[in-house]
Parts: sequence; C-alpha cells; structure tokens
Amino acid sequence: MDAVLEILRDPVLREIVLSPAFLAVIGLCVGSFLNVVIYRTPVMLHREWLSECAEQMALTDELQRYTGIDATQAGQLAEAAAPMGAALAAQPPFSLARPASRCPHCGHQLSWHENLPLLGWLRLGGKCASCKAPISARYPFIELLTGTLFAAIAWRLGSEPVTLLYCGFAAALVALAGIDWDTTLLPEHINQPLIWAGLLGAFLGWIPVTLNDALIGAVVGYLSLWSIYWGYKLLTGKEGMGHGDFKLLAALGAWLGWQMLIPVALCASLVGALVGLGMKFNGSLREGNVVPFGPFLAGGGLTVLLVGPARVATWLIPPV
Repeated sequence: MDAVLEILRDPVLREIVLSPAFLAVIGLCVGSFLNVVIYRTPVMLHREWLSECAEQMALTDELQRYTGIDATQAGQLAEAAAPMGAALAAQPPFSLARPASRCPHCGHQLSWHENLPLLGWLRLGGKCASCKAPISARYPFIELLTGTLFAAIAWRLGSEPVTLLYCGFAAALVALAGIDWDTTLLPEHINQPLIWAGLLGAFLGWIPVTLNDALIGAVVGYLSLWSIYWGYKLLTGKEGMGHGDFKLLAALGAWLGWQMLIPVALCASLVGALVGLGMKFNGSLREGNVVPFGPFLAGGGLTVLLVGPARVATWLIPPV
C-alpha cells in the first residue's frame, strides 16, 4: 500500500501508471481474474446453501415444530439429507484460489503461458492444449472488455487517484453482470460492499459525488426498484425481478449520485427490452422467459460514467 501511495504522489509515475495504455494491460489481468469470479462464485454459493440446507434438515425438532410433520417424517427427511451433507463435506477445496485453472473437459491444468490474458487464448487458437476441446470466447471477451473499460475510464477521468476507484467499480459491475447473466444471481458478497464503498468514497471525498447525493442515490435506487417489484407482485402474483437488482441500483446511485438514476434506469430498460425481444424472436430465451436485468443496469451505469454526468444532465435538461 505504501508503494502505491508513493507512486500516486510522484507526478511522473502517476502519469504512467494511470495512463490508458497501462491500465488497459492491468484491466486484461483483472478481467482474467473476473472470469474466475464469474464462474466460481455461483458454485461456491450453491455449495454453501446446500450445506446449510443439509444441516437444517438434520434438526428434527425444528422440522416438526415449523412444518407440522410428525417425528417419523422428520427423521426420514433428516436421513435423506445426510448423504448430501456428507458428499458436500467430502468435496475438495473450492475457492477463487483453489484449485488451479484447468480445462473443464479433460482436467488439464493450465500452465502460466496458457493463462496469459487474451494472449494465452489466441496462442492456443481457442482450444485446450491437451484435448483440443474449444475454449469459450467469453474468456477473452471478459478480459478485453475489462481492459477497454479501464482504458476508457483513465481517458475520461485522467491520471487522478479517483481513476483507480472507478476501475474497481467497473470491475465489480463486470463480475455482477456476468454472474447474473449466467445464473440470475447478484451475490451479496459483491453487491453490498459495492454500496458501502461508494458511500465511503463520497464521505471521504475520494469520488466526485457528495455524501448527500450518494446517500440519496443509494436510498432512492433501492426503494424505486423495490416499489416496482412489490407493485408488480401485488398485481400479478409473480416476481418481476430479484432483490439483487434493488441493491445494484442502490450501488450505482451511491457511486454516481441520485441525479444519474433516471438515465441509468432508462438506458438499462431500453437496451434490456431490445435484447429481450431479440432473444424471444430467435428462441434463445431461457426457461421461464427470464432476462436478467443486472447486466443492463451495470451497462447503464458504465455508460453514464464514461459519457460523464455533466453531459448526461444536458440530455435530460437541455441548456437554454
């Protein structure tokens, strides 16, 4: 940390480290890590939830008390859940760091040069070096997207420390968008720290948003989608979105200010509707016709950040 602070204090080093070109390379590396986050986080969460479920199913007294079943049925449920708990406990360690990256088809462990962001995929021709199975193009896409976003943020904000903060903000949004697109989940492990980081940044004056605007943005962002959720559920009896969407818009409000919530929501809704219609016409909608909203909220937030709040404001209220 001290080394980073020293670099940021030196004008020459800061110009180099916070330049678009340098941050593009850093973004490629961060994007490689985000691929791991996007794939592994849902697996880790589901294992955790299933383990907790197995533990709860073993509590026969609670099963009887809260479900109304008798002791025999509670014992049967506990007995049925026991193998699941044992199987989960016997699984090898699985985290963002372990095991090392490997081919999902043959288990070949990737060497350091195969793991190089973007270059590794290009060098392998998009195929596993061992079994020649195709490697999804999404991996280099996430790396290239993150590198491009980091470079664009550096170009937009300049060689200032706030650039690093918004690069971190962008990385979190890429991770959330990828996870939500795959699983319709927006993990609390990323969503909630993102909200608090925005509020803390505003409180300390690290981002160009006042604490008042950030706090109002977080509250209004959350309550607006929360109100739409409950209104839709009361009218139709169905859930129109997940609770994670409330928190994601709250995080965007904290980082961008309440004034940018409408542009973010409009952009997300428009692009989301167009993508949803396109998927419906080509038959690629998933079961239940679900189109996750998180990726479009993230895209709307990044669009507003890169265009600039001042310019976005002129779109809403044109100068006289």
